[in-house]
Amino acid sequence: MIAKDIMNKIVVAAKRGTIGRDLAVKLLSGMYSGLPVVDEKGRVIGVVTEFDLLKVIKEGKKLEQVKAEEIMTKTPVCVKENSSVDDVIDLMTKHNIIRVPVVRDDVLVGIISRCDILSSVVEPEFVTVCYE
Repeated sequence: MIAKDIMNKIVVAAKRGTIGRDLAVKLLSGMYSGLPVVDEKGRVIGVVTEFDLLKVIKEGKKLEQVKAEEIMTKTPVCVKENSSVDDVIDLMTKHNIIRVPVVRDDVLVGIISRCDILSSVVEPEFVTVCYE
C-alpha cells in the first residue's frame, strides 16, 4: 500500500500570511492539531502546530501579531504520493508527528494522519444500532 491509497485528498492548509489567531481558531475546531503552510503555488513550505502557537503565547506575543511563516516549522516532513505506508510510519515515529503532508513535485496533494493508517488496516468490530 502507498501514500496516495490512504491519504485524505481534501486538505486545509494555511497561507504564509495567515495570522496566529486564525490558525488557533482553525485548530480549535477539533479537526486539526497542525496545518501545512503553502506558498502561492501550493508548495509545502512549513507546518504550524498547536505547540507553535503555545510558544508564541509563552513568549508574551499576541496571536494577532504573528503570521504562519514566522512561527511555522520551516523544514516540514513530507512524503511523496508513491511512498510506502511503511515509510510514512517510519517518518511519523522517528519525528513523533501526527500527520504528514503528501506532495507531488513539492505541491500539496493530500495528508495522512495516524488514524488514516490505522483505519486502513483495521476491520471494525462494532456496529451502530438505533432503536425507535
